[in-house]
Amino acid sequence: MNVLEMFILIFATFRLTRVIVFDEIAEKVRRPFFREVVEVTKNGEKEIFLVPKEKGVLGFFGRMLSCYWCTGFWVAVFCYVAYFLIPVIAEPLLLIFAIAGGAALIETVVQYLLRDNE
Repeated sequence: MNVLEMFILIFATFRLTRVIVFDEIAEKVRRPFFREVVEVTKNGEKEIFLVPKEKGVLGFFGRMLSCYWCTGFWVAVFCYVAYFLIPVIAEPLLLIFAIAGGAALIETVVQYLLRDNE
């Protein structure tokens, strides 16, 4: 594996992990593994928290999905295996996720720099 391939896998893993753990597009996939807990603040406003289910397979995956590091590990394994076993399919998809991951990191830096200049 060369350096470029390594960076593609790193950025693709970063972006795919963010999609799975945080992005709204994957909310329906995550929902079965969590339960909603409603708490009322001192101001009387309701806040909804998603908490992993407590038992069984759903609880296990809920705990894993609530941990960015855990999900990231398994996404990295998936990306690595897919890259070597089915490169014709994996390479273009991983490249797209890598480009999106790099763009997300650049946007984060730009927003941080703009915030500091205000």
